[in-house]
Amino acid sequence: MKYTQSGDLVMVVSHDQKRYFIRLESERELQTHRGVILHDDLIGIPWGSEIRSHLGINHYIIEPSLRDLLLHIRRRSQIVFPKDIGYILLRLSAGPGQTIIEAGTGSGALTTAFAWIVGQEGKVISYDRREDLQKLARQNLQRVGLEDRVEFRLCDISEGFEEKDIEALFLDLPSPHLFLSQVRGALSNSGRFGAILPTTNQVSALIESLKKHDFDLIDVCEIYLRFYKPVAERLRPTDRMVAHTGYLVFARPVLPLADHPNDNQDVA
Repeated sequence: MKYTQSGDLVMVVSHDQKRYFIRLESERELQTHRGVILHDDLIGIPWGSEIRSHLGINHYIIEPSLRDLLLHIRRRSQIVFPKDIGYILLRLSAGPGQTIIEAGTGSGALTTAFAWIVGQEGKVISYDRREDLQKLARQNLQRVGLEDRVEFRLCDISEGFEEKDIEALFLDLPSPHLFLSQVRGALSNSGRFGAILPTTNQVSALIESLKKHDFDLIDVCEIYLRFYKPVAERLRPTDRMVAHTGYLVFARPVLPLADHPNDNQDVA
């Protein structure tokens, strides 16, 4: 059985599903409209324990999942939703020890997911032109203890990426089709490329540019996720759902036949 410890990031969930995220510290307290909860009462107890505020209102103490953290991230820009992030991680083959580049840091939701998945031995390199957004993203990463896995680059990617032979690269920009030569310069010949866009005309421009820059195996999709009310006697879909959030585009770099290195040619 796992127990909470001082320093843990915990999610306190009230009976009506209100969520609070706190870092446990002795002699501190969580103050809410549903009552006060002492941190000392939360340290050293099993995860999932039911607790009560000083008003007698029941809560649970839960170890937050990545989805919990992403849905409650502080934001100043539209974030990439968890329903899209899961598939992005799959298509980029993101995993422990990898180095991943993203351009378009935003509020840092996707940055957080990348940092989570690459582990302590991996690295995320995040490019953006807006210092205010990168500052917010850094704060969001510090909140969950992942800031050491991310390097921020405050610059315009039109000048190119500093890195070479990267395994995965993702663009969350309005005009990714303008930067594919820079992407090819950074991505390894076995790398994975992805992008997210809100409109079909942007997707069309990207597809055309991908072909011109020797990318193939192009896929375009969008993800829908529908939840159901968890009431056994009247199970049915929830009244609302997050529908279209963006079109996902994935592609792989290829080498046309004329560009293949040939070490077996006879030397005259």
